Amino acid sequence: MRLGTTFLTVCFLAFLSSYSHSAEGDNTLTAELKVFEPLIGKTFRGEFANSTPEKPIVDISRWERAMNGKAVRNLHSVNRGEYGGETIIMWDAKQKKIAFWYFTTAGFYTSGTFDINGNTWTSLEKVTGNENGITEVKAISQLSEDGKLSVKSQYLKDGQWVPGNERLYTVANDEQVVFK
Repeated sequence: MRLGTTFLTVCFLAFLSSYSHSAEGDNTLTAELKVFEPLIGKTFRGEFANSTPEKPIVDISRWERAMNGKAVRNLHSVNRGEYGGETIIMWDAKQKKIAFWYFTTAGFYTSGTFDINGNTWTSLEKVTGNENGITEVKAISQLSEDGKLSVKSQYLKDGQWVPGNERLYTVANDEQVVFK
């Protein structure tokens, strides 16, 4: 009996050791989410195209592996918490697409899907609860070979597509996402 208990204890401790080792620093994602793997564990600093020294607009964005690699989590904040949000990205087997849900500090949320083409992904999302009349967002994101991420969006507002914003992100792991 004592030998069996010792064996089970050793097996359990081995499991815990391998679990904690694989959980720390593991950036692997399911096959459907591999496009996001180069972003995992990194924080990016993005300057808006219309940012000026007098009125800077800066987004800090942190990418994390979630749910044992079956999801990606992104947190971001603009200008140290003036605005921010959290996105959960997962494979939707029913739609056979990567789907996401985005929740904001402004009180609205969105849901949408990505179409992937190499290191470029195009998103289309439905907006719920935006006070400015925006009902949909289209965006094109591209990860370059040098690790920079560009994002360009447009909004469906009052039935018309209008230019959104444009940002260029570089890795800035010393930055922090801040929510007020």
